[in-house]
Amino acid sequence: MIWDTADTAFAENLAAARAYYAEAGTLAAPRHATALDKPVGQWLTNLRRPGGLGKDPKRTARRAEQLAAIDPDWNPGGLGWTVDWQRHYTGLRVLLAAGGTLDEILPGVTYRGDDIGRWLARQVRDWTRLNTEQQHRLGEVGVKPAVRPQKTAARVSAKAGAAKGSDAFQRGVAALAQYIQREEKTVVGRGHVEELPDGTPVRLGVFLSNHKSRRDRLTEQQLAALAALGYDWAS
Repeated sequence: MIWDTADTAFAENLAAARAYYAEAGTLAAPRHATALDKPVGQWLTNLRRPGGLGKDPKRTARRAEQLAAIDPDWNPGGLGWTVDWQRHYTGLRVLLAAGGTLDEILPGVTYRGDDIGRWLARQVRDWTRLNTEQQHRLGEVGVKPAVRPQKTAARVSAKAGAAKGSDAFQRGVAALAQYIQREEKTVVGRGHVEELPDGTPVRLGVFLSNHKSRRDRLTEQQLAALAALGYDWAS
């Protein structure tokens, strides 16, 4: 007798997740991934969305523990980076464990269809855009930032511009979180303006549209923040 069909379905998908992890070494599966004839990639994507583990706190905690027992990093958004970053990082570790060296992992070197060499070159180039934990994890396997010439004036100007842009992004994310919590949906009208508690107006529809069209220019942390709010295009 099946007492709870939701838990039964979760258990079946969890078994598929274990099978996928045994093969890939990570639960950072692309959405199209399958295992044991289950759409495990889409299932994991759904779980990472706000409320994806269910509304009951005890059930949510139990499910999170079960997933963490398979892969502690099953939900990279909570760590400040994307599923895509986690999957490529896992690929890098696998290639190195198999005897490869960082000098050999050049653009075009792949793992399970992902171009790890191209990704690695981007991490080295954009080191300062990574958070501390990302830098630590890459440092553990020998990755170091690219050495760049000193350009004091340009660097100060760039930092000032980045700080201004970061503040605007944080306001946008705060407004999005407020909107989603109130409206219980992620779709925002183009002309919608959300007012923050301090009275600051945020053109939320424009903010979301602009960042979606420029997602390739966002940092891993910014993508992770948007993905954590339920926007799949940022994953």
